[in-house]
Amino acid sequence: MRLLVRSWNVYHGRTHPESDRLHLEQMVRLVTADAPDVVALQEVPMWAVRRLAGWSGMGCAWAMTMPARLGPLARRVTATDPRRFRASLTGQANAILVNPHFEQRRHRRVVINPGVSTGDWLLRAGERRVCHTLEVETPAGPVLLANLHASNSPDRTLVGEEIARAAAFVASAGRSVLCGDFNVPRHAVPGFSDPIDGIDQILVRGLALVRGPEAWLEARRRVRGAVLSDHAPVEAVVEWTW
Repeated sequence: MRLLVRSWNVYHGRTHPESDRLHLEQMVRLVTADAPDVVALQEVPMWAVRRLAGWSGMGCAWAMTMPARLGPLARRVTATDPRRFRASLTGQANAILVNPHFEQRRHRRVVINPGVSTGDWLLRAGERRVCHTLEVETPAGPVLLANLHASNSPDRTLVGEEIARAAAFVASAGRSVLCGDFNVPRHAVPGFSDPIDGIDQILVRGLALVRGPEAWLEARRRVRGAVLSDHAPVEAVVEWTW
């Protein structure tokens, strides 16, 4: 059995370079248009998490990394000036989208930068970085899907510790897929497949890579002259080995 897996930091729906419009719905529809099996998303504004299933036609599990300040009003305020108003108003989440042919089971999460206290998080003195996992039952057996967004820090040791906490969180799974924005280039995780160039990764354990991981060409995410997000989606095809 094979799975088509994608990972994308959607940059809150912004373009690169930034423009005066948000394109989040368009991004989600684009990356799910051909019915992939799994899509991991990072930097999803909180107002959008309950819309992801409708936009994609896929099952959805999400984990908040930053609460929204203005609740439902955040979307309207941000839309007036996307360059100025960002996650500080809209909040932020990671999400895992799954093809509805598969049964979703347990959803879990872990904070991978535990030095940020709950008080700091709520007062915006620090952003929680989270890895969340979703157990999925497929015709070939169970697989654990993991999605993380590590800190954007020049301290590579600190970021490496966050990724190591995420890897430890999925250590008990026989077959697992670890996706996300690692924020350090070509970071290897022991026991998983080799990373690719760049900071966006799809790593597997207990599964074989048939194709990829590879980043989309820019033309694939260019719409009417605008490049969607400052990250390219990464995709891979994986299959069962036992």
